[in-house]
Amino acid sequence: MSPAAPMVWTEDDLCARQRCAWRIADPRVMLNSVILIKPLNMHKIVFVEDDPEVGKLIAAYLGKHDIEVLIEPRGDSAQARIEQELPDLVLLDIMLPGKDGMTLCRDLRPTFPGPIVLLTSLDSDMNHILSLEMGANDYILKTTPPAVLLARLRLHLRQHGNHPKEESTQPITQHNALHFGLLCIDPVNRQVTLSEEVITLSTSDFDLLWELATHAGQIMDREALLQNLRGVSYDGLDRSIDVAISRLRRKLYDNALEPFRVKTVRNKGYLFAPNAWEFVQQ
Repeated sequence: MSPAAPMVWTEDDLCARQRCAWRIADPRVMLNSVILIKPLNMHKIVFVEDDPEVGKLIAAYLGKHDIEVLIEPRGDSAQARIEQELPDLVLLDIMLPGKDGMTLCRDLRPTFPGPIVLLTSLDSDMNHILSLEMGANDYILKTTPPAVLLARLRLHLRQHGNHPKEESTQPITQHNALHFGLLCIDPVNRQVTLSEEVITLSTSDFDLLWELATHAGQIMDREALLQNLRGVSYDGLDRSIDVAISRLRRKLYDNALEPFRVKTVRNKGYLFAPNAWEFVQQ
């Protein structure tokens, strides 16, 4: 007997499969009437999605888990909506009317401080890589089980320190920031200064620096960094951490040939040196 031909999923198939998964996860969802009761500690996200059925299903599921979802159906009007709503996280589809999700991510990244996550039916390594280069924090397929999506969104919210708005207005105290010699890392304002110079970092690069600095003096391997930062496992091929480390070294005036601030420990990982920030050699 000849082997069965492999199944090929079209984008429509994937969308249909994803909708089915969301209905199974929450069979009580009423597509024509989604009512969310907002507790005081609820996070808020803007979901840019042109499929109203997908939007309502995801909003209903996340709403049960203290995440308020505001649906924006168009890519070309999303940035203004995000600037108005000031959400804790932005969730983007890629195929959108007016402006695609990749372009929107790139346009948002310089001004939006929170996590940006792409949720799409496009299972493509190239799209995954491009989205990360555009500044996205994660790339999630719509076929991902709802509970897994929820866990990954919560991970990003925790990592970015997004608390309820009434708590976020508290004054910054000294213990919020990490200090290493001339280096100061402020997680509240997400600002890095080195010898009083403000170092401009992307959201993903700041997260990487914070992860390394909070484990100063410890070796962090790629597996741990990818798991902690993106919630994914290291496949043995992904070099995005290496690229980001090189970028960090350049911006923090580390020695590219013989790094002494963010060190490479051969066959083990990377180490943030806590005592290497007493001077700046540009």
